[in-house]
Amino acid sequence: MRAVGQNDKKQAGRGCLALGRGAAALACCAVLAGCAGPDASRHPSSQAGPGAPRPASHHAGPDASRRDSGQGGPAQGLTPQARQAAEHARLVAAARRWRLAQVPLTPPPPPERKPEITARAGFEVKHQEDWDLPPVFTTIPTEQKIVFLTIDDGSEKDPEFLRMMQDLKIPYTAFLSNYLVKDDYGYFRTMQSYGHTLNNHTLHHPYLPGLSYEQQKTEICDMQDIMEKQFGRRPTVFRPPYGNYNQDTLRAARSCGIRYAPIWNEEVYVDHWEYREDDQKLHRGDIVLTHFRGRSDWNGTMVDDMRRFLDKVTREGYAVARLEDYL
Repeated sequence: MRAVGQNDKKQAGRGCLALGRGAAALACCAVLAGCAGPDASRHPSSQAGPGAPRPASHHAGPDASRRDSGQGGPAQGLTPQARQAAEHARLVAAARRWRLAQVPLTPPPPPERKPEITARAGFEVKHQEDWDLPPVFTTIPTEQKIVFLTIDDGSEKDPEFLRMMQDLKIPYTAFLSNYLVKDDYGYFRTMQSYGHTLNNHTLHHPYLPGLSYEQQKTEICDMQDIMEKQFGRRPTVFRPPYGNYNQDTLRAARSCGIRYAPIWNEEVYVDHWEYREDDQKLHRGDIVLTHFRGRSDWNGTMVDDMRRFLDKVTREGYAVARLEDYL
């Protein structure tokens, strides 16, 4: 049998991209991804840290478990260019599978020097800097054309959402409220095992400025304890429910280890976007909010919501980066 050379692989890649939506396209891309080996299909931001729990197969589905098993053939002898071509072919197939208009753009590597994060002008509280309170901000300072996806609450636990985002290698940050996630911590452990960060969004999602300091501290700090018990770490990032806070909120958050309090500049729903700025546009470094919601709340699924989000940001030339890489 004739050995497969580099030109053969390039030709195969071109043929794969030229195929339609049928089984032949998926088979071709699968062959290329298999040649590239297990590492080629993984983005650095999708890797779990040491000791992270393995995915629960009843949430992630059989395809995800096969991906995580690393079964895909040896990668020996392939050049970086061949690996890159194989991964692109895999992403083309994934974008078709999830009915995206385009393949999502790949974010740049995380900065070696993290940007300085300060409170957004007009979002400070009294003694913000004197007491070193967590800054509230809506955008990360960056010259890169990137945005950050954040997802709140935890009501909907859609396994197809997990599969979609893992398949497409899209990073995101979850902000969890205990009263909504306590019925299925395992779903979020699966999410964590894929490399996504789980952060604090209080016990019961109250309007925090209406509570006393001690009540706010209970909502935030007790959630820290639950996060450590269920997910193995105490977050340093916290989002106040509804984006509402006062000085007591930030004092309470700081007392139990919170360093940052990001909110958002845009919010995406399954059928529309909402903007904080009057220009109604995305900007470099913007934080985008959505929610764990399904058909019981919206006219669509989380997959529909993510399709709307990804199609827009890709069309406008933005990649989705990992928020924690910039903090």
